[in-house]
Amino acid sequence: MTSFSRGRRVIGASTHYVTNQPTIRWDIDEYALNAPLVAAVDAFGADWAQHALSEAGALVGSRTFQQDAHLADRHPPVAYPHDRWGFRLDEVEYDPAYHRVLSAAVARGAHTSAWADPRPGAGVARAAMFMLFTQIEPGHACPVSMTHAAVDAIAGSPWVADGWLPRLYSREYDPRLLPNEEKRSALIGMAMTEKQGGSDLRAGTTTGVHMGGQTYQLTGHKWFCSAPMSDGFLVIAQTRRGPVDEGLSCLFVPRLLPRGMRNVFRIQKLKDKLGNRSNASAEIELDGTIGVLLGEPGRGLRTIMGMVQRTRLDCVLGTAAGMRQAIAEGVWHARGREAFGRTLVDQPAMTSVLADLGMEAEASMLTGLRLAQLFDADATDRDVALRRLATPVAKYWVCKRGPNHAYEAMECLGGNGYTETFPLARRFREQPVMAIWEGAGNIIALDVIRALTRDAEAAEAFADELESTRGSSTLLDAHVERTMARLRGLEDDDAAAAQARRIAEDLALALQGSLMLRHAPSLDAETFLHARLGEDRSSQYGVLPAGTDAAAIVARH
Repeated sequence: MTSFSRGRRVIGASTHYVTNQPTIRWDIDEYALNAPLVAAVDAFGADWAQHALSEAGALVGSRTFQQDAHLADRHPPVAYPHDRWGFRLDEVEYDPAYHRVLSAAVARGAHTSAWADPRPGAGVARAAMFMLFTQIEPGHACPVSMTHAAVDAIAGSPWVADGWLPRLYSREYDPRLLPNEEKRSALIGMAMTEKQGGSDLRAGTTTGVHMGGQTYQLTGHKWFCSAPMSDGFLVIAQTRRGPVDEGLSCLFVPRLLPRGMRNVFRIQKLKDKLGNRSNASAEIELDGTIGVLLGEPGRGLRTIMGMVQRTRLDCVLGTAAGMRQAIAEGVWHARGREAFGRTLVDQPAMTSVLADLGMEAEASMLTGLRLAQLFDADATDRDVALRRLATPVAKYWVCKRGPNHAYEAMECLGGNGYTETFPLARRFREQPVMAIWEGAGNIIALDVIRALTRDAEAAEAFADELESTRGSSTLLDAHVERTMARLRGLEDDDAAAAQARRIAEDLALALQGSLMLRHAPSLDAETFLHARLGEDRSSQYGVLPAGTDAAAIVARH
C-alpha cells in the first residue's frame, strides 16, 4: 500500500475517497506498547532484559518482519520425498520469509537462552522474548519451543549432550543439512505420536533393536513430526536388547550420521493443517533408522517428563502471545475508526469488550510468566512442586480460552477481521493448536486430577500460592473455598475424572485471580474477579459490572 493512496483521490480510481481507515499497525515497538508485559517482566525478576526485549519489540513490530510473517503463512512449506530421478530426498522447502523469522528468533535467544545463561530471571526473559516473536508469527515457535524443551531430555545423557548442547545454545541459524562437524548450530524436532495411539504413547508400535553401546536401530512410523527439517529428533520406541524387551524408551535421532551420511528419515507427506501453516508437520517412517538412547532404557516417559512440562509452558505462552496480538489489533482498530458519530473505542459497548479482552490477555500473560519463573535454574523444591500442578492447570484453561478470544477480537474489526489480509484471521486459525498440542483438554484435565491425588507436595504448593492473596478479595476467597469443598467431595476415580474439567477451570481461575491481585492495577484485578467469579458473570466477553471504568482498563493495552 502506497502512502499517497490513503485518504485522497487516486488517478484512475476516482469513484470515492478512502477515509475513516486506521493506519496499518507496524513500525512500532511491540514491547514498549505492551505495558502489562513490561511491568510483569520487572515484577518477575527479569528487569535486566528490558533493553533486549525492547530491541526485539521494535524488530517484530517492523513492517519488514510483519510482512515476512504474512508471507510465511501464505506460502506454506512443500515436501519433496524424492528428487527428480526418483531417489529418496526427504526434504522440506520453506519460504525464505520463514527462515528470516526463525533466524531472528534464534539470534535473540527465544529458544535456549534460559539454558545457556541461567541467571535469575532467565526463564522469564526467555518467555517474554518467545512471546514477542510468537505474537507476530506463530509457526516458527514450534521448533523454537521444541529446542528449548529438548535440552531437558538431552542434558542427562552426556553421550549426546556433550556434542549437541553447545549447538543448541548457539544463536546462529543455519537451515542447511550439513555433517555435524561442519555445523555450529542445531534445532530439535519431536516425533512421538502414532496413528493408532494419539496421546497414548504406550500404544506406540515403533521398535528399536539394540546395536551396541547406546545405539538402536528403529523401525516404525510417526503420525505427527513437527519441523521435519530439524537437525535431530526425540523419538519414543519400544526397545529390545537381545531377548529382553526393555519397554518404552526415548531416543535421539540425528538427521545426518557421521561423515554426512543421511539417516533413514522418510518424509511421507505434510499435514494440511487449519493453522500453524508456516511450520511443517510431517508423517514419517523409520526403517533401519539409527537412534541413540536418552536416559535409561525402558524409562522413556520419565526421560521426556520435564520436556513435556516445558512444551506445555510454551503452549500457555504462545496462547497468551496470540491474545496480546488480538487485543492489540482490536484496540488499534477501535482507536482509528469512527461509527455513528464516535470513535469506536469510545462506544461503551465496544469499550467493555476491549477491556474484557485486555484483562483476559493480561491474566494469561501473568500466568505464563509466573510459570516460566518456576522453571528458572534457581527454582526451589517448592517451585518445582508448584509447577507440576500449575503447568497442566494453566495449559488447560489458558489454551482453551484462546480461540474464542481471537474470534471476539476479530469481530471488533468487523468484516476486515474475517479476511486473510488482516492478521486476526491467521490468529483465529492458529489458537486451537495450542490447546491440542502436548495433550488436548481431557488429557490435561486428567493430569490435573493425577497431580492433585498423587502428589501431595504439588497440591500444598498450589494452596500456598493462593494463600498469598487470601483476604484480598471476598470473591476469590469464596471461590477457593468452593473449589476445595468440591475436591474434598470426590469419592472415587470415576467421580474425579467426570469433574476434571470443572476442577481444572476452578483452579486456573483461582490462580489467575490471585496473580491479577498481585500484579495488575486494582481496577483491572477487581473487575476481572467480578467478571469471572461474580454472581452476574457471563459466558460472553464484554459483560462487566455496572459502573466499570472500562476506558481506564483499555488505556493500558
